[in-house]
Amino acid sequence: MDHDRREPPLPPGRGPVSAAVQEYLLGAGPLPRHETVAGADVYGDDLQLALYLCYELHYRGFSGVSSDHEWDPGLLRTRAVLEHRFLSALRTDTPVHDSVEDALAGLLVEPVDGTGLSHFLSKEGELWHVREYAAQRSLYHLKEADPHAWVLPRLWGRAKAGMAAVEFDEFGGGRPERVHARLFADLMTDLGLDTTYGYYLEAACAEMLATVNLMSLLGLHRSLRGALVGHFAAVEITSSPGSRRLAEAMRRTGAGPAAEHFYDEHVEADAVHEQVVRHEVIGGLLAEEPHLAPDVAFGVDVTGLVEDRLAERLLHDWADGRSSLRTPALSEIHHIS
Repeated sequence: MDHDRREPPLPPGRGPVSAAVQEYLLGAGPLPRHETVAGADVYGDDLQLALYLCYELHYRGFSGVSSDHEWDPGLLRTRAVLEHRFLSALRTDTPVHDSVEDALAGLLVEPVDGTGLSHFLSKEGELWHVREYAAQRSLYHLKEADPHAWVLPRLWGRAKAGMAAVEFDEFGGGRPERVHARLFADLMTDLGLDTTYGYYLEAACAEMLATVNLMSLLGLHRSLRGALVGHFAAVEITSSPGSRRLAEAMRRTGAGPAAEHFYDEHVEADAVHEQVVRHEVIGGLLAEEPHLAPDVAFGVDVTGLVEDRLAERLLHDWADGRSSLRTPALSEIHHIS
């Protein structure tokens, strides 16, 4: 289990769009035609994997794929078409609050009878549910905070200082053993999962790909910096209570001390981060650029949309007694207790 391996293998395609992108990255075929992209389900496996492959070139890339592809003009044109479809769908499907204050207000109130993913895991989830959840989430948590770091050069003043302070904590405060991605790898070790970066990409569902793609989309575009700040705020505000429930799930299922520690760490850290993000990052950004308020609200609300879609997918599969993972090779996760 080598979580530090830098370049994961390139996964097979899940349809004509992602297959064409994969073949292009290997020098084995042309990029997909725009009409092919236009025919793909915007939230489906094929389009989401194709977009994920494009974005991953800006992180660690893939084994056997030239680093020059990161700025390949043809690939960037294809990515732009994929992004346009994804962002257009998100804007159409996301009910956006009238103000940032209204968008944040709903996140600050804990429901009396919550029914989301963390509620299920804390109250009745079994060890195989916890392991499967961690396998899915590894697509983000093994690069935790990296997508949000893209926004730092696009901020200044209070917003930059506040964002950098939170990111510094996410990256371990100067201590490599406390980097949150490292802590999540430790959690995965407790759960008997492979900690290799990108190991569960082929197994992850489209809804999980979409949550990571959203972060990359917002982070890689300066024009979406307000939405990225809103996304970050939504993550930090909901993290502390959600992490408290997930820590309870780890304890109740006997996941292990490192698994418990990962979420206990987030309960404490993100309670502080919430205040910094609300008052310094959002407050500082809107003091300098008040016209970005609608974008910040969109970022908050679209985060809820993609997270709700992921929760619905996992809970639906689990309610039917089946795995949410795509690949039979990972069936060892299922029904282990």
